[in-house]
Amino acid sequence: MAERRVNVGWAEGLHARPASIFVRATTASGVPVTIAKSGGDPVNAASMLAVLGLGAQGGEEIVLASEAAGADAALDRLAKLVAEGLEELPETV
Repeated sequence: MAERRVNVGWAEGLHARPASIFVRATTASGVPVTIAKSGGDPVNAASMLAVLGLGAQGGEEIVLASEAAGADAALDRLAKLVAEGLEELPETV
């Protein structure tokens, strides 16, 4: 299983707009991904409600994981998005 640990770069955490950006990027990756707070239960990273339900705050560590083919590249892109707290989806997603 591929896994990435990353700190949330958005000051407001994974709420509203940042969560929407993250969920769209996850869906666009075409790879099933889970997201969890460090030590918490993983949830579907392509589900807006599940991501919002995490309550991940800015600076908090999250874990992205996937067992699918192509997971490493997808997780690298998603981890970069989360760590940098980007306000728009990069064209490379």
